[in-house]
Amino acid sequence: MNRLRFDFKKAALAAGILIMVTGLLMLAREVQRVSAAPKIVNSKNYPTLYKTINVDGLGIFYREAGPANAPTILLLHGFPTSSHMFRNLISDLSDSYHLIAPDYPGFGNSEQPAMDKFEYSFDNYSLLVEELLAKLGIDSYSIYLMDYGAPIGFRIAAKHPDRVQSLIIQNGNAYEEGLREFWDPIKKYWQDRTAENAEPLKGFVSKKGVEWQFTHGVRNKEVISPDNWNLDMRHLTRAGNAAIQLQLFYDYQTNVPLYPSWQEYFRKYQPPTLIVWGKNDVIFPADGAFPYKRDLKNLDFHLLDTGHFALEEDGEVIADYMRQFLSAHVLSVAEVESPKEILVKFKAGAEDRQIRAMQSEIGLEQIKTIPALNLRAFRITSQKSLEAAIQACQRMSFVEYAEPNQQVRTQK
Repeated sequence: MNRLRFDFKKAALAAGILIMVTGLLMLAREVQRVSAAPKIVNSKNYPTLYKTINVDGLGIFYREAGPANAPTILLLHGFPTSSHMFRNLISDLSDSYHLIAPDYPGFGNSEQPAMDKFEYSFDNYSLLVEELLAKLGIDSYSIYLMDYGAPIGFRIAAKHPDRVQSLIIQNGNAYEEGLREFWDPIKKYWQDRTAENAEPLKGFVSKKGVEWQFTHGVRNKEVISPDNWNLDMRHLTRAGNAAIQLQLFYDYQTNVPLYPSWQEYFRKYQPPTLIVWGKNDVIFPADGAFPYKRDLKNLDFHLLDTGHFALEEDGEVIADYMRQFLSAHVLSVAEVESPKEILVKFKAGAEDRQIRAMQSEIGLEQIKTIPALNLRAFRITSQKSLEAAIQACQRMSFVEYAEPNQQVRTQK
């Protein structure tokens, strides 16, 4: 009997071990199956849409992504590329922001009118982008300025400072310190516009020259896709495009006299600014990044160990910096149109005691402020409706206006 009980125990133990091993094997298979399944990254991101709109009789192509009611980021590309340079950044940020990235005439997928039908100049490009924004009904935005995008964007910002929520500057110049030796042959062309002086500039639009602009100064050339320069060569080799690029090289000189006015815009309006600059760039070297510190007090400054097209090698880094920066200065989509928040602009001279009395009377809790603009955001803590709270604020003699808190965010 004892022998039988002993064998039974052994059998029971063996069965238990077998069941446990079988269970572990099944679990391992399930883990392997789940691991092999496709991973969904940024599932909340919106798809990028590819659109063309008529602006002053021209077909202007632009990329758009993100919730339409989210804060807008206007992405202005550089030479010799197009909105294609923003393809990954758009995907990275489209869960929280509304992104617009146009191609200028003669670049990317936009029309290329003949030079006798269209003025290829930075003045005209900025007017065209303004008109695009007006057609899209966008009157409040941050601007990402890179290379050619800088003089286009700074014209718009200096003209409409009230519309600009923040600036993201990536290898975009506004100081003479930033025009170093690379610019010598272009400056020579400014002084004497001859075929002889134009000859050295043609290398900038050759395939080899465009590839160099993407790969010079990067840590690892093998992470830079040749799709970049191959795609750019598509518009650079269109009939008539070479003359357009020479015209833009020549017209770039019109930006330099505007530098002082842009710097005055920085000093006067102090737009929150993020600088993410490829420090190994020789086209717009870091010498042009540091002077921004003279004029901008609300500045987040980063030099990156990469070249001219910093997004190609450090796109995720830049996207992370942008999220951190924008979260401090611009509302995210989750905060837009909050039903219990209002934005109030006070008249000059409004006193804190008056504002505190208003908060007590209406039932408001201050949550954000921008002292430079006399703007404050409040959360409604009383039973008043959004409309009633706004009307109560507007009855105050020291209030300029009150509205739903939709777009502007301040320093906390």
